[in-house]
Amino acid sequence: MNAQTLDRRQFFKTSALGYAALTLPTALFGALTAPIPGTATDYELLMRGLLRDWCDALVKAQIDSPNDLSVHGAFNCPACDFIHGRCMDAVYPLLHMAKHTGDERYLQAGIAVFEWSRNVSLDNGAWTVVPDPKSWTGITVFGAIALAETLHYYGDLLPVDTRSRWTTRLRQAADFIHNTFTIDFTNINYAGTSLHAHVLFSRVLDDPKYLKRAHALASDIKAWFTSPNTLLFGEGKPSNAKSPRGLPAVDLGYNVEETLNGITLYALEVQDSELIQLMDRSLASHLEFMLPDGAWDNSWGTRSAKWSYWGSRTTDGCQPAYTRMAYRNPAFGAAAYHNARLLRECTHEGLLHGGPHYVSHGVKPCIHHTFAHAKALTSVLNHRTSLAQVNPSAPLPRATADGIKAFPEVATWLAARGPWRATVTTYDFRYSDKFYEPTGGALAMLWHRAVGPLAAGSMPKYQLAEANNMQHHPGGLDSPLTPHLEVWEDGRWFTNLHDLTADVTATDVDGVITFLAAAQLLDEKQQQPSNGLLVCGLHYVLDGDSVVVRATVGHACPANLKAALVFPVISQTGEAVSWTGDRRVEIKKPQGTVIIDANVPLALKPTTKARMFNLVPGFEAIPLVAAFPAGPASVVEFRLRILS
Repeated sequence: MNAQTLDRRQFFKTSALGYAALTLPTALFGALTAPIPGTATDYELLMRGLLRDWCDALVKAQIDSPNDLSVHGAFNCPACDFIHGRCMDAVYPLLHMAKHTGDERYLQAGIAVFEWSRNVSLDNGAWTVVPDPKSWTGITVFGAIALAETLHYYGDLLPVDTRSRWTTRLRQAADFIHNTFTIDFTNINYAGTSLHAHVLFSRVLDDPKYLKRAHALASDIKAWFTSPNTLLFGEGKPSNAKSPRGLPAVDLGYNVEETLNGITLYALEVQDSELIQLMDRSLASHLEFMLPDGAWDNSWGTRSAKWSYWGSRTTDGCQPAYTRMAYRNPAFGAAAYHNARLLRECTHEGLLHGGPHYVSHGVKPCIHHTFAHAKALTSVLNHRTSLAQVNPSAPLPRATADGIKAFPEVATWLAARGPWRATVTTYDFRYSDKFYEPTGGALAMLWHRAVGPLAAGSMPKYQLAEANNMQHHPGGLDSPLTPHLEVWEDGRWFTNLHDLTADVTATDVDGVITFLAAAQLLDEKQQQPSNGLLVCGLHYVLDGDSVVVRATVGHACPANLKAALVFPVISQTGEAVSWTGDRRVEIKKPQGTVIIDANVPLALKPTTKARMFNLVPGFEAIPLVAAFPAGPASVVEFRLRILS
């Protein structure tokens, strides 16, 4: 045993008590610790407890097979039948836990997972997203950030030869990024994140060329924000592409959980006052989409195929930027706190699940969510002075909103009246020709203060937009969560969710918010039914007491088209459902009863379990169907009320 090992073990012994105190319940912590400057806040206690649970689960999932170096040190994923190449990013949170708990299990786990990264390492300095040399290398920037932070904060825990090898490996990755990344070489999240990465490279490798590159990218990225709402764009292929309506590629999930972090941390590090002010405005605009429970409403974004209710599936989390900028806007800190609480609610047996109802539907979690988001918590905890600036009681914008807020650059509207929150969209940017985001005048989100989400947008058809970063469908019947109008003809499905040309008008008169959407019913190839153009109208009415969803068709529908308005009402397994006649359904939720009345008899879409389920954004639902009567054009509608 060498002197370094002895010193490290002595350090671990003296570190453990301090971290244990910081993870005690708040009341007990307060009893043991005087309220002096630097005392842990509720937010810090939440973050430390969550990070510990996640890291314990990662250690448990680690493969211990020293005779097979192709897998030794990586993590078994409960949901996927392959190893996620980015699991090496976990070195950062694991070594953080090692230093702050004194538990050497974390140190050994962190070393092992990073040493496994040889399996995804290329000669040009890049890492690949899976153990396949032909797979995507842009993710090198995330591994490089994790490695740079690890060397900066925890390099003293590593054996000298290991630290030297890892530093050499960091320079190889840094040079790959330095020589490859431009502002528009691919999705904007890579360039934006690399701002922070280059600052770290300059600091850890003591080389000013990286900082110079960061400044150049920062100058370029200031042009990648929309008007009038200062949303970051560039999440498309190509990143500067425009939709047929002339709209840029915006994705809320990637922006708040990844790109804005990279830009903000760079701006704060170098004290770029112009960029800090830009981030202040942009973070505030993105925050308009956070629901009062801390969820991110990315029902409409270009990469909403990876939307989870708490964020996005393979990004890091919103906490770094919103926590560090809380000194400028109290709502930023509240957003970081409430979202962290939602992450806690979606964590089971130590792993972050891809949505609120994965466990109740028996769906296993992808481990990627856990090791990626663990990095974000670690980043925040390593800037502890920012934690004291977080005020969880500060109001979120959407909690106090009233009226209609338009985002014309993404053809999306937010509505708030009384306890109701709604999102309507005609956004027509398609990230890929292989799948659709919700559009066509869709009601992409419906939320109530007492009972939470009641409707949420999903892909019309679940598809693996990114095979290495999305879970396979758990089986059973696939059906969209988005409320929609549909017809069937000879096995073909036509719906407003496929219409990229729909129009919406929004009004707020005499206390009543009304959306009127005019759309076509089309199949996924933009084809009409055989009898020609079939147009529809969708009305959404919010008056504070109830929400009405009403549908019409432009002419009489032949009986063979089987037209219907489908409303999948979000409801977790175990919530009692009762029928009063054939036109009323009541759903008993913990904080209130949802009452749905229809003007025609109701039916249910077929499901293989008591509830349908969609991986995006991770909800179970009761798929209510209101069929149009045969004959002359008619109206069908749902009215939703809540009894608290």
